[in-house]
Amino acid sequence: MAIEIERKFLVLNNSWQTSDIKGVNIKQGYIKNSIDSVVRIRLTDEKGFVTIKGNLIKEPKKKENMINNAAAGCSLEINDNNSLCRLEFEYEIPPQDALEMLGLCEKPLVEKIRYNINFMGYDWSIDYFEGDNYGLIVAEIELKTEHEIFEKPPWLGKEVTCDSRYLNSNLIKKPFKNW
Repeated sequence: MAIEIERKFLVLNNSWQTSDIKGVNIKQGYIKNSIDSVVRIRLTDEKGFVTIKGNLIKEPKKKENMINNAAAGCSLEINDNNSLCRLEFEYEIPPQDALEMLGLCEKPLVEKIRYNINFMGYDWSIDYFEGDNYGLIVAEIELKTEHEIFEKPPWLGKEVTCDSRYLNSNLIKKPFKNW
């Protein structure tokens, strides 16, 4: 079983950028986009992917679970089981297939440039959004556990892990330009 544990933050400035960091263009869309699961199609400069994400466990919402997630700065529910964990299955597909599948997706597509950097032993993805989400810059880190402690880079701003507006799957429904 593939599990994703991700935290998401706004980016304060470009102080992380160096001349050797190269970005990757990404276009992505959603064939299925519901509260329980998503099926995402992603096309990068060279590769295509299909990704399926869903809630890990269905159980009643418990107040203590929300308190446990306070360490993540979460005051909102993350998913149906109040967890930072989600199922995630990702498979590479031919780029031409991904391009054609993007035509089946709800519009607008999410367009962004992704930069990957390492800070204090952790890999960070920084997404500069374009198109209808232009102006939004978000940093993400994937962790091994929900309670893993890591040093925050100086360019990191407010945590938005628990703000569902920042989910890529929601940025097609309500783009950043409309906030």
